[in-house]
This record gives sequence, structure tokens and C-alpha cells, in this order.
Amino acid sequence: MQQRASEAGAGPGSGVLVLAGTPIGDVDDASPRLRAELAGADVVAAEDTRRLRALLQRMGVTTQARVVSYFEGNEAARTGELVEALQGGARVVVATDAGMPSVSDPGYRLVAAAVEAGIRVTSVPGPSAVLTSLALSGLPVDRFCFEGFLSRKAGERSRQLARLTTEPRTMVFFEAPHRTAETLAAMVEAFGAERPGAVCRELTKTYEEVVRGSLAELAAWAAEEVRGEVTLVVSGALEPEADLEGAAAEVAELVAGGVRLKPAVAEVAERSGVARNALYAAALELTRQRKAP
Repeated sequence: MQQRASEAGAGPGSGVLVLAGTPIGDVDDASPRLRAELAGADVVAAEDTRRLRALLQRMGVTTQARVVSYFEGNEAARTGELVEALQGGARVVVATDAGMPSVSDPGYRLVAAAVEAGIRVTSVPGPSAVLTSLALSGLPVDRFCFEGFLSRKAGERSRQLARLTTEPRTMVFFEAPHRTAETLAAMVEAFGAERPGAVCRELTKTYEEVVRGSLAELAAWAAEEVRGEVTLVVSGALEPEADLEGAAAEVAELVAGGVRLKPAVAEVAERSGVARNALYAAALELTRQRKAP
């Protein structure tokens, strides 16, 4: 079994890869550790170097680090160069435009390559648009899934949503403002007009807005121009109501065919989702009725 670098400890001359969570809006959300990591890094791999320098200026942080671009267009090519720097002992900080690197942002390739090379990987926890929007949505938060960006192509987007129609967990999506109305309309088609949802835009910024309602209401609202960074939160599918009467009839048919009552109840309960005790009682009563003269 491969030993994790965090357990093994960094070898001689080995550097550290730091995934730095950056503010999603309000610069005051920047943690003291984020400031220290950016100030003390040997290399900062930034999704957008101009945005990084603007963030440093707003935070009042000065760094002597070598700042390089690391975005979707050059991520594959630059990963090897950054791994070499890490192997040479550099402390490399990855910072994307907002939120946690590798979550719908550059970073995954470098993490995978660093792990493969036995280099320690750590993170600076920071604000998350996923968790912030989920918490503000007013929808169930006990179980959720993050679906990132849907396809820009209508056909593929429809297929992606079709696969999620029975997903019981609350779903979180990222979306571009100019595609929000189109995506919500597609969600109405896939999930139904009455499915609850929320549109969260400009989180932690001056014009933060959370709009809650049915998908049909949200689609109508979004028909007007939507601006800013957008996160969509959609309620999961309701569990279908268990059909006790139908399940009891299935058990009775199995019993009539020679299956013992308890195994028949266990089989049908597993398949239908009906509570086993209730099903046993209902099936027993139905079996008795069918045997009665």
C-alpha cells in the first residue's frame, strides 16, 4: 500500500504543496494563515496573476514569491514544472480566483502529481461558495452533492439533468450569469416546475442576493438579466411514498407460490422500501383473508 506523504513526512529537499482557499467576495474573509502562506511562498501558481496581485494589494500582503499562471489552458503543461520545484524543496501555493483550488478550478492535476511523487500536500481552508450557498438556501443540508458546471450544450445538459431526476440529496451547481435563465428552464423540464430551489449570487459581496422559490419562479425571475457569480441550489427528489397495500399483495403472491412468509416479506420490503414490520402485519392479514372461506 502506498504510504501517504503526510504520514511519511517530506524527504530531504522535498517541498510542500499548499492549496490556498481565497475569499469568494469579501477580502476581510482572508485568514491570517492565507496571508502568511502567500507572503512566505517560494512559488505561487495563480489562476489569474492579475487577480492575485489585486488580492495581495487589497490584503496589504507583499510576497517575494515567483508568481506563475496556472489555469485550464496551461495546467497540464505546467504541472511538471511545479512538481520539479516541489522536489527541489520549494513551498508552492496554488491560489485560484475565488474559493478552494481544484473544486471546479485548477489544482487537481498538480495534487495528483504531487501525491504520486510523495510530496506533502496541505491546504489553507477558506470560504466556499458551495457550502455558503447551501447554508443560505434554506434547503435540507444533511446530505448534498456538488455537480459543478453543467454542460454548455443543451443536449448534454439535458442528459446530465435527466440522470439527476431521482437524486434525493440537495444539489449544488455553479453557473455563469448569462446562462442562468437557460439552465433554470432546463431544470424545470427535468425536475418539474414545483421543485424548490435557490439562486445565490454575489455571495459575501455588497450586492449579495439569495432568491428562493420553485424552479418555475426562479426561471421567471432569471428571465431578466442576471449579474455576478451565481450558484444554484436545488432540492433533491422526494422519496416515493411506499405502497403498503401493493407490497402486501406481492408478498401474498409469493406465499401462494410456496415462499415462506418471513423471507417473502424481507424480499419485498427491500425492493419496495416499505417498513418490514408494517408489511409483515399487512401481508399476514391479507394471506388470512385469502385463505378464509
